[in-house]
Amino acid sequence: MYYIVFGFLYAFSLLPMRLLYLISDFATFMLYRVFRYRVDVVMSNLEHALPEKTLEERKKIAARFYRNFIDNWIETIKLLSISQKTMNKRITGNFEVFDKLFATGKAAQLNLGHFFNWEIMTLHCGINQPYPFLTVYLPQSSKIADRLLKYIRGRWGNPLISSYEMAREIIPWRKKQYLLALGADQSPLHSNGAYWLYFLNRPTGFAKGPEKYARGQNIPVVMMTTTKPKRGHYHFDYFLLCEEPKTLPDGELMRLYVSHLEKNIRLQPDLYLWSHKRWKRVWEPYLGELGLWVDNVPAPTA
Repeated sequence: MYYIVFGFLYAFSLLPMRLLYLISDFATFMLYRVFRYRVDVVMSNLEHALPEKTLEERKKIAARFYRNFIDNWIETIKLLSISQKTMNKRITGNFEVFDKLFATGKAAQLNLGHFFNWEIMTLHCGINQPYPFLTVYLPQSSKIADRLLKYIRGRWGNPLISSYEMAREIIPWRKKQYLLALGADQSPLHSNGAYWLYFLNRPTGFAKGPEKYARGQNIPVVMMTTTKPKRGHYHFDYFLLCEEPKTLPDGELMRLYVSHLEKNIRLQPDLYLWSHKRWKRVWEPYLGELGLWVDNVPAPTA
């Protein structure tokens, strides 16, 4: 069944981008206007995150979000067959920070956010900077989807590391230079195992893993600003977030990450994944007693 699905999607990926975007427009209309997929979640998230916007402005952001959402998956299918030359014509980025870090002999960590198109970013970054690009991925429940994901992300040689087995699978790389890509804006599994701070006007928990790993290895952390100049074209502006994480107080690296994440969202809000139920973990005052509030403003009392 995998080969049947793969063959169909590969043939689909060979269609011209203009035609693929027409298909995306139709799918967007059906998802947003007809099936109303998670519209309540999207609008609620936008209302909390961008209260300064009018209802009409948030509706326009939502409409652009749904188009970007479908484009993200159409473009991901295109990655099955796209050439490196074609990708580099459409996607741009500044990679000087990686060249400088690589010259020091150090490994590095790249903290990501859920901006469109993160799959394109993974492949593009993997071939345009000097490090082996280690991608941590969440295994899918569907075996077919899991194999497709691994094929796309590893197509040009990026080693993949399962998020379930990271502690074991990272061992062979410990004494080598590598660039480890981690999604750092995931909702934590447990409220009492997270860093808490304000994010888009709400107390928000962030998993400790990305900061703990960077501090434990004391490797530089890179982040980026994602923008989309026009449809099908992305720019990734990479920069050094922290050179020596071990020198920072506990939670400070995450605070710096979240501060920039929010700035990037406000720069082009329709690029962020608003359909995700990001705030399912709720702040409770007892978490402050555990020392989990790491923002530079007082924690909420209720």
